[in-house]
Amino acid sequence: MIIISDTSSITNLLQAGLIDILHVLFGEITITPAVRRELYILPDQETQIEQIDWITVIAPTNQKLVFELLEELDLGEAESIALALEQQARYLIIDEYKGRKIADAYGIKIVGILGLLIQAKQKGVITSIKPNIDKLIQLGIRLDKFSGASLKTSWRKLNNMFTCQ
Repeated sequence: MIIISDTSSITNLLQAGLIDILHVLFGEITITPAVRRELYILPDQETQIEQIDWITVIAPTNQKLVFELLEELDLGEAESIALALEQQARYLIIDEYKGRKIADAYGIKIVGILGLLIQAKQKGVITSIKPNIDKLIQLGIRLDKFSGASLKTSWRKLNNMFTCQ
């Protein structure tokens, strides 16, 4: 099972002290060189990432696609989408709206930080979602686009997706 991740979910989970959710849910996570560079921008984060042995780095080979995606996305997102296609990833972990929309158009299964929390709750990795959402919001992570109604809809969609594996 290949799981590719973009930068923001890893950064947000690190800051919230929840990074192990990824390891428990998926075992190994793959990132691209651009995502690694983005993660290393914060010195403390570089140290943390270097100590995680279940994150591997693979470069996408389809540089033409990466270049085309750069018209609308940053390099980390472009490489992540290209690699997810090449590796036929089970999921691409990505939170940015435009990146999610483009990945979805390519038929890539996507999951964001809320979906990760829901899956972690379902699998007993965390006991509750709300305190973790509150923690992420306190860290300044914008979840305001998710109203209560859309969270319930997202819960149902994600629940169906994760139980139909």
